[in-house]
Amino acid sequence: MSRRVFACLLLSFAAAACTPAPDESDRPETARDFPRAVRPVSQITSNSFSTEEARDDRREAEQVMALAGVAPGMSVADIGAGDGYYTVRLAAVVGETGRVLANDIDEDALRRLGDRVERERLDNISIIPGEAADPRLPPASFDRIFMVHMYHEVTEPYAFLWHLRPALRQGGQVVVVDIDRPADQHGIAPQLLFCEFERVGYRLVEFVRKPEISGYYAQFEITGERPEPENIEPCIAPGEVTSAQATQSDAAAKEE
Repeated sequence: MSRRVFACLLLSFAAAACTPAPDESDRPETARDFPRAVRPVSQITSNSFSTEEARDDRREAEQVMALAGVAPGMSVADIGAGDGYYTVRLAAVVGETGRVLANDIDEDALRRLGDRVERERLDNISIIPGEAADPRLPPASFDRIFMVHMYHEVTEPYAFLWHLRPALRQGGQVVVVDIDRPADQHGIAPQLLFCEFERVGYRLVEFVRKPEISGYYAQFEITGERPEPENIEPCIAPGEVTSAQATQSDAAAKEE
């Protein structure tokens, strides 16, 4: 090896050693091994998407549960349950032999839901708090997991979906209801949704646009092995630019 090549290698190693690690202090510890979302994330503004009466008038929950094949005896989870619009309706369909787990990161919403469950004596409902990067669901427990008008508010989608996978039973599926609009406007483009799920080892099995549910319906199942966090490549939302792309663009501009 020539002295020049050896010197270059030493400089490369020194530069790598001096490069500061990215600041991850703003992220939950359970998310720091995963890529960040390369897209905006909607701010949580309310736990109520619409009034229950208006949603029932357009048969929203009825249609979503029919598409998902919810049946008596099933075990289902309602993530982002809020005040429990879907939770109580799922409980009625799965019946006494089924179970519904309501999950949210908003403790106040869970307290209100707990009061409702007690008041209405809904004995087949359990409530547990989740975290931004991990819903903390029990493993191998659910036939269906619902995320209705809330996925666009998930700040760590790759960590969240990765931790979600083990909670599904064999043949279990994840149901997402959302709106086709930019992620910072309380929606998410379907192709971006599909990409984020695919990167964590899910396969789309059904997609339906339905005005009655104020958006679209997507259903996913597990496929293949769960990837290692460091091997997950983030999806790029339309109009977004990664730091690597920005660096390349700056370099090209300087050359000109």
